[in-house]
Amino acid sequence: MHALEFEGVSKSFAEKNVIRDISFSVEKGEIFGLLGPNGAGKTTLIRLLLDIIKPDSGEIRVLGGPLTPVSKDRLGYLPEERGLYRKTKLLDMLIYLAQLKNVPKKEAKENAEALLKSLELYEHRGKRVEELSKGMQQKVQFLSSIIHGPELIILDEPFSGLDPVSTKTVKAKIIEYRNEGRTVILSTHMMEQAQKLCDRILMINKGQRVLYGTVAGIRKEHGKNSLLVEFADKGSLSTIREIPGIRKITEHEGSVEVFPEEGISAHSVLQELTRRAEILRFEQMFPSLNDIFIETVEGASGE
Repeated sequence: MHALEFEGVSKSFAEKNVIRDISFSVEKGEIFGLLGPNGAGKTTLIRLLLDIIKPDSGEIRVLGGPLTPVSKDRLGYLPEERGLYRKTKLLDMLIYLAQLKNVPKKEAKENAEALLKSLELYEHRGKRVEELSKGMQQKVQFLSSIIHGPELIILDEPFSGLDPVSTKTVKAKIIEYRNEGRTVILSTHMMEQAQKLCDRILMINKGQRVLYGTVAGIRKEHGKNSLLVEFADKGSLSTIREIPGIRKITEHEGSVEVFPEEGISAHSVLQELTRRAEILRFEQMFPSLNDIFIETVEGASGE
């Protein structure tokens, strides 16, 4: 059973197509990235998933079927626009939010205390939310989306406003949930985080699907057929220039990027190099998700 399925989904507002015939699925137990520039349709897609708005056409299945009051309790959602009960004490608020999702009070209290400890907020449990720093409030907002132990967690820009240490802590919790078999949908503009965290991604632009698949597969597909070489002796650069079938060489700090001619394999280049010099590092270069994102969005803008 998929955690989420979109099949031919479209949505318009005032005759403007915001989502156009989008199909994709999210597997159980994966971190799935939902990516795209501002105005691409990500927020609309999330609202469709949460049944806040209805599609004009197509079918959406969440946890195996249409979203019901019971299955909604199995979802966790962190919206981009944050909102907390500012006058309420931290522990009390988390217990209350868990109870809204039908978690018994005793279990809710145990969950809340454990989560507060894991994000180093336990000593602040008796404070009102408004007394916490902005960064702490962001972590509390994250906790409010997972306090009831959801099976499917939708996180919209979860790292916004977090310092590097807090970002690391939240990332660890996301990975922990994935390892427990839960499913996480991560909507973010931070391509570096998406590249490190996500198993698969969907990138949309102007309401249409433009990239869909594993992060590794997409990077490989968009590879520019170059090789990164690091020599034990930096004076060995001249050895590359002597190898036939090399069309371009770009020097980086401490390494060299080699562009073989069409039809020249990485293996044959490596064989030639190892005959001529000591190699410390040799790997195929793939573009970052950020580079692919920019290339895809700018390419569409130029159409």
